[in-house]
Amino acid sequence: MSADRFSLLIIGGYGTFGGRLARLLGDQPRLRLLVAGRSLEKADDFVADLRTPKDGAEGLGSNNLGAMVQAVAFDRDGDLTEQLTRLRPHLVVDASGPFQTFREDAYKVAEACIDLDIDYADIADSTGFVAGIAGLDAAAREKGTFALSGLSSLPALSFAALDAMAPHFSRIDSVAAGIAPSAHVRIGLNVVRAIATYAGKKVTVLREGRPAAGRGLIDAMRVTVAPPGVAPLRRRKFLLVDAPDLALLPARAAGLQSSFTGVGTEPQPLQHLLSLAARLVRLRLLPSLLPFARLLQGASHRFAIGEHRGGMFVRVGGLDHAGKKLTSGWHLIAEGDDGPFIPIIGVDALVRRLLTGIRPEPGARPAAGELRLEDFEAAFRRFQITSGIRMENEEAPLPLYHRVLGSAFERLPLAISALHAGGARVASGRARIERGGGLLARVVARLIGFPEAGWEVPVTVRFVTDGDKEIWTRDFGGTVFRSFQVEGKGRDRHLLAEVFGPFRVLLALVAEGEKLRLVVRGRMPVSSRRTSASTPMMGMNGPSSPSAI
Repeated sequence: MSADRFSLLIIGGYGTFGGRLARLLGDQPRLRLLVAGRSLEKADDFVADLRTPKDGAEGLGSNNLGAMVQAVAFDRDGDLTEQLTRLRPHLVVDASGPFQTFREDAYKVAEACIDLDIDYADIADSTGFVAGIAGLDAAAREKGTFALSGLSSLPALSFAALDAMAPHFSRIDSVAAGIAPSAHVRIGLNVVRAIATYAGKKVTVLREGRPAAGRGLIDAMRVTVAPPGVAPLRRRKFLLVDAPDLALLPARAAGLQSSFTGVGTEPQPLQHLLSLAARLVRLRLLPSLLPFARLLQGASHRFAIGEHRGGMFVRVGGLDHAGKKLTSGWHLIAEGDDGPFIPIIGVDALVRRLLTGIRPEPGARPAAGELRLEDFEAAFRRFQITSGIRMENEEAPLPLYHRVLGSAFERLPLAISALHAGGARVASGRARIERGGGLLARVVARLIGFPEAGWEVPVTVRFVTDGDKEIWTRDFGGTVFRSFQVEGKGRDRHLLAEVFGPFRVLLALVAEGEKLRLVVRGRMPVSSRRTSASTPMMGMNGPSSPSAI
C-alpha cells in the first residue's frame, strides 16, 4: 500500500449503497478502497466486476478506476478492535443497516472507531440511531475524531436544501420532505426491512407546534416533484416514514408548527396496498410487516411500472422578511438508474473534501447541516440529476412563465424570457405544421381553427399578459387562432395549462440550452390531433423545435 493513500473501509461495500459508493469514488487515485462485508467471496466478486473493463461502458465504474480496491471480510459482530487494527482505515463508512434494527450495542462500530482514532460516518436513516450518535460526542472530541450519522438523503441532503432556502424566511412554520424512487430501481432488502419496522406504528411529527403521533405508511400528503426547467414527476401521494428530520427539525427551526417526511413509490396502487397492510398493523391484526420484507421487496421488483425517473422534494412554508406569506420548494429529479446514487453522494462529498484537507469538526453528531447544497450539486453534475428552488410569494405573484419555471426562468436566453416577462410582446419566424390524419383530429383542428399542414409557414405570435394568464394569438400565413395559458393547480401543479376553446392541454416547461420546450403531459378531453406548430417555441432566432400537443 502506498503510504500517501487515504484508506476508506466501506462496511456493506458490495451492497446496494456501499457498492455504489465504491463505484462513485473509484476514480480517486489517492484512495485505498476496502470493500468489506461478512462474505469475502461476495466482496471478491464485486471487486473483480469493478476492475473488469466493459466495452462501450460510459459513466461511473471500471473505465475510470484509479483507486486501489481490495476485498476484505468484516463482521460487525466480531472482534472490531482486532479487525480495525489489522485493516488500518482512516475512515470507516457504515453502509449496511437497517439501522432501525440495531438495539444493544447499536454504536459499537462507531465506538470502536473512536477508541482507535478512526473517523466514522454512516448513511443511517433511523431517527433514534441518528439522534443518539450525539451520546458519543465527548469521547470523539477528546480523541479529535469525528463520527457523523445520517450522511444520506435524509437528513444530510434535506437539511442542505433547507439551509439554502432558510435565508428567505423570517419565520419557518412548516417543513415537509419526501423521496420518490423510480419504480424500476431494485430496492435493497435492508431498505424494505427499515420501512417495515415502523409501518402502521407511531411516528412522532409536529402538528400545531406540538409533538403528535403520526402513523407510518398511513398518514399522507400529495406532492408534485418539479425541479425548475424539467418535466415534473406525475403527482403522487407520499406516505409518512420515520426519518431523522422529524427529530432534528425542531432544534433547527424554532417555533416550527408542522413537519412531515414521506416516500412516494410507483406504481401508486401497489403503494396503496402497502398502506392497507400498515393499517392491519395499526389495528393489531399483524404485529409487524418485518416478516414480510422479502415478499414486499419481490412485489416492488415484479411490478416495475411507470417512468424510470426518481425524485425528492423539501418544501418550506412561513413568512418572508416583509412579513408576507412565503412558500419555497427545493425539487430534484434523477433520470434512469442515477437515483440510487443520491443517498451516498453526501459520503462522496465528505471523502473528496477530506482528500483536499478539509475535515469536519471533531465530535459525534447527526450529519444534518454538515454539508452545503453546493457540495451535493457538484456531484449531481456527474449524473442526469437536476435540482432547483421555487419561491412562491403569495402576496406578489411573478409572471406566469416565471412562476412555472421557478429559478430556471433566470437561465433562459434573454430573447425567450423577454417574451414572457409581462405586458405585450410579438415574435415572428417560420414553422413546420404537422396534423393527425384521423377523422377526430380533422374535426378538432377545424373546430379550433388550426392551420393546414405545411413546411416553412410564416408565423407571428402575439403574447399578452392578462392578470394571471397569458393570451397567445397565432397567425400562421393568414390562419389566425387564439388560446390562453394559466398555471396548473392541484394535481396539475407546476404544469402549464393551455386552453383552446373547450380543450385543455397540460404542458411541462423544459429548458434545454437555447430552447424552451413545451412537453405534453395530458389532454382534456383526449383528442388524436397533433399540431406541432400550434405552440412554436421561440428560440434566439424565432420559432424553434415546436412541441407536439
